[in-house]
Amino acid sequence: MLLHPGSHKRQCWLYNKGVVPYLDALTWQRSLLTERIKDPNLEDVLILLEHPSVYTLGQGASPEYLKFDPEQSRYDVYKVERGGEVTYHCPGQLVGYPILNLRRYRQDLHWYLRQIEEVLIRTLKFYGLQGERIPPFTGVWLEERKVAAIGIKVSRWITMHGFALNVCPDLTGFERIIPCGISDKPVASLAQWIPGITAREVRDRVAQSFAEVFDIELVEPHKPSNFSETGFVSG
Repeated sequence: MLLHPGSHKRQCWLYNKGVVPYLDALTWQRSLLTERIKDPNLEDVLILLEHPSVYTLGQGASPEYLKFDPEQSRYDVYKVERGGEVTYHCPGQLVGYPILNLRRYRQDLHWYLRQIEEVLIRTLKFYGLQGERIPPFTGVWLEERKVAAIGIKVSRWITMHGFALNVCPDLTGFERIIPCGISDKPVASLAQWIPGITAREVRDRVAQSFAEVFDIELVEPHKPSNFSETGFVSG
């Protein structure tokens, strides 16, 4: 799927990582964003990874959607600059962080959110699953159960944060929150429809769908990323 010699499509760097601490990935995203604000000609980036168990809240999130005292939490809790309410990350959940300059695509945040949903819907379709949108919410559902959450931040039309697809995570962490502030629609994972599915195998499908939807070529960069250079992770 990667590297098609002679292709004239716009290129986007693809970084496939393992399980990465949330703050390390956040620092990396912020660094990539800052670099691209300074130099908008830099390549777009898609990061695919997983996180250890962690709760995150968007910048305008309501603490009432937490069912626990964040000061007494077993897992870290972070409030960050993305949109959206509280969510939970853990291994088995595939997280994608696109760092895209929307001036190259369309300067329309609603369009961008629908494109991310389309990436995930196409990924599910490959496995014979009918992913759905449920307006006015953002995300992707299977049989009215939410399998993918989306929360973004855009600065000068450059994106960060992104999406989280529940492939085969332990869903019990979601029981301690009202995910995305939606109380009447449960959270689910692909493993409930496809036993034995792994986040590793879904990565390639997500990457392929992302390339199709955004009409780009994903390439693995020859030079190391700032992330690996700073020693945050070796994965």
